[in-house]
Order: sequence, then C-alpha cells, then structure tokens
Amino acid sequence: MRATTASPDLYASLVDDLVTSGSETIPIASPSTGETLHELPRSNADDVRSAVARARLAQLAWARAGFAHRRRVLLAAHDLVLERREQLLDLVQLESGKTRGQGFEEVFQAASVTRYNALSAERVLRGHRRRAAVPLVTTTRVRYRPKGVVGVITPWNYALSLAAMDVVPALAAGCAVVQKADDQGALSILALRRAYIEAGVPEALWAVVTGSPDEVGEALTDEVDYVCFTGSTATGRRIAEKAGRRLIGASLELGGKNALLVLDDVDPEQAAADAAYACFSAMGQLCVSIERIYVQRAVADRFTSALVARLESSHVATELDYTADFGSLATAAQLGRVEAELEDAVAKGATVLTGGHRVPEAGPWAFAPTVLTDVTPDMRVFADETFGAVATLSVVDTETEAILATNASDYGLNAAVLTGSLRRGQRVAEALEAGSVNINEGYRGTFSSVDAPMGGAKQSGVGRRNGPEGLLRFVEPVTISAATGLLQLPRTGAEFNGMTAAFLLLARTLRALRRA
Repeated sequence: MRATTASPDLYASLVDDLVTSGSETIPIASPSTGETLHELPRSNADDVRSAVARARLAQLAWARAGFAHRRRVLLAAHDLVLERREQLLDLVQLESGKTRGQGFEEVFQAASVTRYNALSAERVLRGHRRRAAVPLVTTTRVRYRPKGVVGVITPWNYALSLAAMDVVPALAAGCAVVQKADDQGALSILALRRAYIEAGVPEALWAVVTGSPDEVGEALTDEVDYVCFTGSTATGRRIAEKAGRRLIGASLELGGKNALLVLDDVDPEQAAADAAYACFSAMGQLCVSIERIYVQRAVADRFTSALVARLESSHVATELDYTADFGSLATAAQLGRVEAELEDAVAKGATVLTGGHRVPEAGPWAFAPTVLTDVTPDMRVFADETFGAVATLSVVDTETEAILATNASDYGLNAAVLTGSLRRGQRVAEALEAGSVNINEGYRGTFSSVDAPMGGAKQSGVGRRNGPEGLLRFVEPVTISAATGLLQLPRTGAEFNGMTAAFLLLARTLRALRRA
C-alpha cells in the first residue's frame, strides 16, 4: 500500500477551519482499521447563526464582484483541486472506505462541476430581454438576483462530489454557503473548501459546521434563504416542511431503489461486468447505485453465472492505491444495517447467490458484494433502500414486465438499461419513471453529465442539481419593465374606449404571426 499524504497534523489543521465555539469533540473511525482517525469538533446552533451572519456580509461583496471575478476564482479552484488530487483521494478513502478508483470519480466530478459553473454562470444568469405585452410601448427584461445565504447539508458517502454539486453553483450565482458536513466526511469537505479559499473565495463566504442534525441541521434550516439536502426521504420531508413554513425554496435529493433492466439482446459477460459496478461501486452506498436487477429469462442463466463469477473473483480491500475492485462499508452502523436486511431476507426464504459474509481481512466493516434472489414483498430488502452491499435479482419474461416492475416503486431516482440495441434502450428508457436513466451504464453517464439536470421523481426528491437548472436554484428572477414613451397606455375610461380596437387588432395580428 502506498504511503498516505494525510496525517494527524493535516487533520488538526483542517478541523481548525470549522465554525465551532465549544470544546466538545467526537472520535471518527476509519473503515480500513476501525480505529480513531481523528477527533472532530462539534458545532452548535449559536455557531450556525454566527456563520450565517458573517456569510451575509461576505455575500454582498461577492455578488457585487461580478461574474468575471467569480469565474477567475472558481477556475483557479478547479486547478487546485486537480493539483491536490492525491491528498483528496487519501482523505476520501480514509473516511469512506471506498476504492481509489471510486474516489477518483469524486475528484473528477468536483473539478467538472467547478469548471462548468465557472464558465456557464454568466450565460445562464446574466438576464435577458423578454417580449413586452405591447411591443414598442414597453420593454421588459428579466434579471437574476442571488438568493443570499444557502444552507447545504451533505452526507458522508460522496462528500466531495455532492458538496461541489451544491456549493459551487451557489457560489457561481453570487450566493454564500453555510454547509453542514456529515461527521464521516468532514475532512474531505474541509480539504475541498481549503482549495477554494486559497483560490480566492472569502473564508466567511463558505463556512462549514458539524454537529447533530437535531440541533445544527434544524438551526441551519431556520436561518438560511435556501436549503440543499441530500439524504433519506424521511429527513427530506422534515426539511421540506420547515422550508415550506418559512416560504423558502429547497432542493432535495432523497432515497432510491434503483433498478437495472437486463434485456435479452445483451452480451451476458459485458452486462455482468456493468451490473457489478453499478450495484457495488462505493459498496452500494450511493444514492444512484443499483439495488434491483430485472433480467429477461432468455439470458438469465448466463448473466447470473457471469455476475456471480465476476463478484467472487473481485478484490475487496481498503488500500490507498488502485488494487481494489470494491471497498468497505463506511461505518459499523452501515454494516449492521446490511446484515439486518440480509438476515430478514434469508429468514423469509431469499437465496444468497453470492456474498452474504464479512471480509475481515479488508477491514472491520468490509462485506462481500451480495446478490439475493427469490425475494418477496414481505422482505425489507424488496422495497426499502438498503444503501449498501446488497442487490436483488429477479427473472422476468418480457421487456414490459421489467418496465412495470421497475416503475412499481415509491422511488424514482435512477434507472439503467443494458441492451444490444441503442434504439431499444432509448424506447425502454422513455417508459421508466425516474429522474435519470442510463443506457449500457449504471449511473455514471447521467451522474457525470454536469450540463444536464439531476434529481428524483416520486419519493426520491424535488428540485434539480447540475446544468442551468442547478444554477437557477440559487437566484430569484426579477422582471423589470419600462415605458418607452412612444405611446401612453390608457388610464381612463375614455382612453380605454378609444384604444380597445387597436389592442384587439394587435392581439389578432400577433396570433396570425404566431407570436407568443
């Protein structure tokens, strides 16, 4: 295993950047050993209020600085993220337990998001002329005003990429950010933030807090002008309720029970390789990873055999290099959750095709990639989001049956289709009820398309990140109209009487010209 660029001195330096006023700390363990990696200070509600107050002052100057200044700063941050990739990769692995390759996806995504928003913000948000109700008599323009201070609540599982996908467009739009980092991902987020600060983002403009959801998360939602949350549907509902009472906006990426359709025209070996990664990247601890596989009967035996062989020959490890195919679950709680769902399923008649056991040589919470079949609706794994190391496999007779089974879920975050025909894949994709659909890929096609919106349908969330839609979250449109003086609009009954015929003629002319 290569030597790490991270060290206790780095951890201590990074946590010094947290907004915290107390002395309370909690130990954070690394999945590779189960031993304490560092002591994380805890923020409180007063720290949140202080961070928001300072962020409001910093935001005024940042917004006035303009698009060109923000673009220069963010592009400089992009370069620093790439330069510091080894340090970022080490921190991601040490905190999350994922492989280096899967960590690299995060670093690459953070850089891509930064570059995209730096270069796109002015085009999307500079404002545009709109057609006035009475051409030549009035002019109308829409401008965009930053919403102010954005609260971002980020989970541990993809700390770098998820932080970037919410924080960077907010900064590009002229907003400030106060971010609540999950304890298990705080070092990664703080290291990412430091690159932006050194590139020129004012320190108060992007503040990071930690602490309990009940105190710190609640205080954040009480204080900010917009909320971004990634996490469970249950918590998302509570945040949405509070945001609704305050009449502020929120974007929520929530749970998923994502399905993969394996159609009968696939190459079984290739499909098995794609399915293995789609299910067990980050050990399934990814909002868009696959948990349900529906395979058509004509290829089911060959696909299943290839999938089992692929998983059983894979290397599960936590080394800080590129030797591992799959990593570890992130915490003891995650391991307990996986084992509880597996025990429930097996007790009720599910069959373990592969996996179903710990891999202690890879770490205390490492678990073999597990595939179940004979899964029935009375099992928790059937409909609940497992979020780790377990996927289910069902055989279907027809394409239509696979589509209906996929859509028969309360969730609709991501779906995937494996097929030998792109045309067929497009047709099936259009029938699926999900915010994103990948053809011949599990999740990375849509997840990495930073110019396209990402979000969920049904109970998988509201709002979108990435693309122009991701930027427009953070601004309020303001319509400005001006009278040109060419003609005075009517104000009295007599003036209306004299101009009604002209307005009717205008309406009919615009209709004939197909003008909106």
